[in-house]
Amino acid sequence: MSARSNNPGGAPRARRRALLGTAVLVVLVALAGLAAYFTRDGRTTSKAPAPHSSSASPSSFSPPSAVPSASALPGGSSALPVPPSTHDPVAFGKAAAVALWSYDTRAYSQPELLAALHGWLTAESRYADAASVDALVPSPTLWQEMAANGQFATAAAAEGHFPASFTQALQADPGALTTAYVYAVTVSGKQSIAWNGSPAGGAEDRVTTLAVQCRPSEPCSLVGVLPAVAP
Repeated sequence: MSARSNNPGGAPRARRRALLGTAVLVVLVALAGLAAYFTRDGRTTSKAPAPHSSSASPSSFSPPSAVPSASALPGGSSALPVPPSTHDPVAFGKAAAVALWSYDTRAYSQPELLAALHGWLTAESRYADAASVDALVPSPTLWQEMAANGQFATAAAAEGHFPASFTQALQADPGALTTAYVYAVTVSGKQSIAWNGSPAGGAEDRVTTLAVQCRPSEPCSLVGVLPAVAP
């Protein structure tokens, strides 16, 4: 999604973003653009994760097979995205990327999509960066214009991995991960957009780096979207 929405935040939100920055910086020290990410204004939101017992570490996972495109309803419409219950940060990152790259103005409203995407965020409000998610969703005005044309987008994630900088940071300080259990995951894939009168639409390659939280006792959740891609 190319459109951006602005969500001005006050001092409490700035403090939350500072805490988010502290947690992610520990494991993403080598990523460019983090300063802008942690100081961008925005609100936070939360969800309640289901309890579970397991653990996650970069060495425990290999990138799973390609994630299929968003679930299609009759006529090509896609359902609102629902987060998977997994302890694999790469698998979760790929699913989150597909959710962020997909939308259907024919099937639901812009607020409904925002609410659904907020459901992917970590319940720990000091880490959750809702503004970075909101920035990828078309504004209400743009959404209305898109809806008038029946525009929708589907997506597929072809590959996901831990960036080299993330792995190197953990090798330098293995204990850093245990503070917030935040992983960096870079996902590449493709987004296809179509609209009334152009069912074939067009497609373009996409790549993004996400911050994913996977505590040992809970399924993975989304922390936020980084402003720069980490290879």
